[in-house]
Amino acid sequence: MEENLISMREDHSFHVRYRMEASCLELALEGERLCKSGDCRAGVSFFEAAVQVGTEDLKTLSAIYSQLGNAYFYLHDYAKALEYHHHDLTLARTIGDQLGEAKASGNLGNTLKVLGNFDEAIVCCQRHLDISRELNDKVGEARALYNLGNVYHAKGKSFGCPGSQDVGEFPEEVRDALQAAVDFYEENLSLVTALGDRAAQGRAFGNLGNTHYLLGNFRDAVIAHEQRLLIAKEFGDKAAERRAYSNLGNAYIFLGEFETASEYYKKTLLLARQLKDRAVEAQSCYSLGNTYTLLQDYEKAIDYHLKHLAIAQELNDRIGEGRACWSLGNAYTALGNHDQAMHFAEKHLEISREVGDKSGELTARLNLSDLQMVLGLSYSTNNSIMSENTEVDSSLNGVRPKLGRRHSMENMELMKLTPEK
Repeated sequence: MEENLISMREDHSFHVRYRMEASCLELALEGERLCKSGDCRAGVSFFEAAVQVGTEDLKTLSAIYSQLGNAYFYLHDYAKALEYHHHDLTLARTIGDQLGEAKASGNLGNTLKVLGNFDEAIVCCQRHLDISRELNDKVGEARALYNLGNVYHAKGKSFGCPGSQDVGEFPEEVRDALQAAVDFYEENLSLVTALGDRAAQGRAFGNLGNTHYLLGNFRDAVIAHEQRLLIAKEFGDKAAERRAYSNLGNAYIFLGEFETASEYYKKTLLLARQLKDRAVEAQSCYSLGNTYTLLQDYEKAIDYHLKHLAIAQELNDRIGEGRACWSLGNAYTALGNHDQAMHFAEKHLEISREVGDKSGELTARLNLSDLQMVLGLSYSTNNSIMSENTEVDSSLNGVRPKLGRRHSMENMELMKLTPEK
């Protein structure tokens, strides 16, 4: 009788445990399905419910932690992503799962990179690389090399304070970080080429090109982006193709080959229209306007800047609108159309004040001052626009900005570099 009761209790315990395991796994699988369908918020609810139900299978629990970390990363909740990737790493180490430890280390590295904790991110990504090499996991090794490249690239850009230095002109620590990124991307490229992974090759070429561009290695940037373009076309990846065209345009600008740059920007514009991406279309028009200014074809420059202005107004992009007005003022000045130049310089000043752009405000005031001298006007005849806010000079410590008027490239805003994922 006693043996039967013990047996019954054991059977009951087994069935409860079985139902728990099944329920945990079912919830996790539903969470995974929802995340794959793009509904990460709902997926997180199922994963968290699976954790609440619990499981004695620690490998399954580790996988759930990993998925939760990835889902929160996708949702931009990086603190939560960090928490669950830490749980995953601890569990993987506890059960001696080296492959799991490598993946968790890589996920932690990516999350720490986004949070700006670059040195910690490097330690985690290096651990991912070391374990992958230990296990002869070539795919994991390639991923770790790519992630290390991304961390060093982000670290270099963060130190570089984009906008405060010219491309290729950096402090030594920035150059060292960017060069390390190049080295890791090249190692990654060599490995994914051996593995025959064309998609990964495309990503590596894209980021390699962007890093060479930042370092001022414009010929190397062109070579990398041409390869990126080729692979994007192979896959019919129009977004990647568009990025490659704009990056090639940027590189050719700095090589002084403005006609070639304009051809790539035109291709960027065409694809932006096909993709119905109005923001990129606006930026393409702006880049083309600036390129034609460099070519001293001011009529074409005005045409593209007016197109940029119209889209910026449509998107309620006041900063973009201000840049368009600044560029139009310069182009009309170059053509000797001082009335139109004055109109756009006044608009540039108005918008700069509105958005709190002190440097833009000072540039606009100096442009207006030049134009008024040409037209023989006094400050007071211009609706008092020049007599207001005279404290702008002192707030900028008397620094005169690089005006870059007429033919200069100094203030030319280029298409933004978009890193490959």
